[in-house]
Order: sequence, then C-alpha cells, then structure tokens
Amino acid sequence: MKVDIQGGAKDLAGIVLFVALVACIPSMTESGVALNFVMMALYAALLSQAWNILGGFGGQFSFGHALFFGTGAYLQAMAQLHLGLNPWLALATAVTGGSVVGVLVGALSFRYGLKGSYFALVTLAFAEVFRIITLSVPFTGAGVGLMLPLQESISNMQFGSRKGYLYLILSFVAAALVVTWGLKHSRFGAYLQAVRDNEDSARAIGVNPFNIKLGAIALSGGLMAAGGAFYVQVFQYIDPGIAFGPATSVEALVAAIVGGIGTLWGPLLGALVLHVLADITRNLFGQLPGINMVIYGVVLVMIVMFLPRGIGGLGATAKSVWIGLRGKGDGPRE
Repeated sequence: MKVDIQGGAKDLAGIVLFVALVACIPSMTESGVALNFVMMALYAALLSQAWNILGGFGGQFSFGHALFFGTGAYLQAMAQLHLGLNPWLALATAVTGGSVVGVLVGALSFRYGLKGSYFALVTLAFAEVFRIITLSVPFTGAGVGLMLPLQESISNMQFGSRKGYLYLILSFVAAALVVTWGLKHSRFGAYLQAVRDNEDSARAIGVNPFNIKLGAIALSGGLMAAGGAFYVQVFQYIDPGIAFGPATSVEALVAAIVGGIGTLWGPLLGALVLHVLADITRNLFGQLPGINMVIYGVVLVMIVMFLPRGIGGLGATAKSVWIGLRGKGDGPRE
C-alpha cells in the first residue's frame, strides 16, 4: 500500500500529538473516574474507527459489526482458557480471527454484489447466527459465558489500575488512526473511495471492487476484534448477548455518523460526544434502562437532518450554507 507521505504529514503529526497528549493524562490525575472515562471513550473510538474503514471509506454500511467484536472477544477468552495461550498471543489470534471472519462474510456478500441495505442485513444476520451458536455449544460457555481468572500482571495483560488499560487501548486507537491515515493518503484508500462512489467507474479504470472491499472488511474486522479482546481483558467476562448483541454495532456506527464518516478524526470526535452524553444520561436517568439508546437515536436523527457531514464536517456545512445564502443574495435584481 503506497502512501503519499508528504500529503499526509499534517495528519500524521496530528496523530502523534494526540497520542502524546492522551498518554500524559495518567501523570496528570490519579482519579479512577477520570481515567475510566478516558479509557472507555477511547474504546468507543476504536469501535467507531473500525466501522468507519468499511462504512465510511468503503461505503458498505454494516448493522452487524458486533460479529467481529464478538469473534475477537471469544477467541481471546477461549485461547487463554482452553489452549493456555498467553493473553498477548491470544490477542494476535483474536485480531486474525476477526479479519478471517470479515473475509468470509465479505467473500459471500461481495461475490453476489450485495450492498446497501442488503449488505447491512446480511451482517446483522451473521451476528445473530454467531450469537445463537455461542449460546448452543459448550466450549463457549453457552448462555453462561466465559470468565477469565484475575491474575494481575503486565505479562497477563491485566493491570492493577486503569492506567495500564488506558495505555493499552490508546495503542489500539493509535493503530486504527494510522490505518485510517493510510487509507486517506494511499492508492488503496483512493481505490476504496472510488469503489464507494461508483463501482462501475472504478472497474472501468482497472480497479477490482471485490478485492478492494475484501481488504477493507479484513482491516475493519481485525480492529473490531481488537476491541472485543480489550473488553474481555478489562471485564474478564463475555457472554453471547454482550459479544454479538446489537448495542455494540449501534455504538460503532452511530459514533462514526455523528462525528463524520469517511474522515480521520470524525469517529473519535463522535465517540467522545456520545460518551459524554451517555455519562450524563446515566447520571440523570440511571433508573431508566435503555435511555442511552433513545438519546443515541435522537442525536442520530438530528445529525442526519441538520449536519449530514457530522460534527467533524460542521465547518464545511456552514461554509456551504453561507455560499448558498450569498448566491441567493447576489441574484439578479429588477
């Protein structure tokens, strides 16, 4: 994947600066609440960034990205419990497994030209199939789920405070940002966006849409699986509802849409905004389960109606409105 280094230098510098600033947070505060907030916001950003690779840059909207999340989570847990693998080796297994599942789903879907709502429903169906399978077989713990033993050490990827987990998820987010930066400034990324905009035109200039979309879903699935592996290490538990339920898919796609799909920083911004909203609603309406999903829905509708480019595209949207108003004002006068 050839990258235009000069053209992406500014974005790359931004990524380095962002990682450096976030890495300084644990040295500035010992508050477990603050560190947990940052950690979970970064976790949401990772899921959103993973979805954005396929949905934003590739134009293949998925309603079932929990499929890859759950695959990574279960592979992380089973590799440790059943195979005795070190968690760091299990992480490689989980990420690889997420990519492989992505390739399999993509091969079945893209081979038959599924896209739009058809592709979205297929991913949702696959997530439900995997949920039913994990409910039915004993080595996944069936409906009870799997629980990892608590053994705090860096070698076991379990930390005594939120600082360690914050650095871990920050490294995952940094990797996701670098991958997205590569898509934004590489030939592969240009091909992917060409396929998103018009597959027939892309094919006419020699691009193979099937291979390009397959590469995108592999990257997306691997990063989403890393999010699942992280979840297991933090909470030491996973069950079919958490792994393959719709809440994870909704969180990933809504954050990307709210922040701005097909952009470098949009998913991160959207994840932060939604995480702040989720914390506020939990504090105000903690006795009402599911209220955060209602808030997500309202915010999504408002964004689609008034900010089609997301919060990250607010400047561009305002500029377009201003140009439109000036155009009307400069019209012919009698």
